[in-house]
Amino acid sequence: MRTPHAPAPHAPPGPRTPARSAAAPAALLAAASTLLLALVAADWRPLLDLDAGISRTTHRWAVAEDGLTRTARVLTDWVWDPWTMRLLCAVAVVVLLRRPAARWTARWLVVVVAVATVVQQGLKAALGRERPVWSDPVDTAHYAAFPSGHAMTATVVLGLLLWVLRRHGVGPGLWRTALTVAVVSVAGVGLTRVWLGVHWPTDVLGGWLLGALTVVAAVAAHRRLCPAAPDGSGGARPPSPSPEPPTSDDPPRRPR
Repeated sequence: MRTPHAPAPHAPPGPRTPARSAAAPAALLAAASTLLLALVAADWRPLLDLDAGISRTTHRWAVAEDGLTRTARVLTDWVWDPWTMRLLCAVAVVVLLRRPAARWTARWLVVVVAVATVVQQGLKAALGRERPVWSDPVDTAHYAAFPSGHAMTATVVLGLLLWVLRRHGVGPGLWRTALTVAVVSVAGVGLTRVWLGVHWPTDVLGGWLLGALTVVAAVAAHRRLCPAAPDGSGGARPPSPSPEPPTSDDPPRRPR
């Protein structure tokens, strides 16, 4: 009597590759960014009404709270300004260039920030969305509104620098400090732009979404083109030696 063969055990699933792990958030961010972009381009009335309602409320508060408004102007014009963010990125690039293994990452930072700026300015020119207009403005800004350049630049620069810090294995104290500063800065710059009445809320939301999408896509490209070295400093991993065939003391079996 022939015994039935036992089913072959299924191999355990392998670890998720970086490309797979980034695909889901990238697809979600791309879908959300595209939807918001389409609604803004189509002047979708419910979205415009929501923008106008929030902006009217925050503008009344900004006019009434002069001290907070002055603080918001200092933060948005000097601390979280796009040129301040780019200067911070330039400092990081100089530090990375001093380490031969990290020079590829330094060039990658420059390219990503430059491409993000071109995309942001291109979208502004293509959409030509007008900024809020007030009879009693508390601040002024020029050029088109969508997406917010302040929000997108801060998201891109700080998101990339956070990833670089994590990649190079900084200590937990420095990591928590950097993460807190980045989160407060990205959220704060968006709130100040709406508070000062120079952007609609969806301009800021668009800057956040497009900035996050840029970071996720850029990190995925970095992982694909420049895998992490064993010391976390960048560069390709050295090839691992091929394993030796297993040895056995049993005599070889004859083929049937």
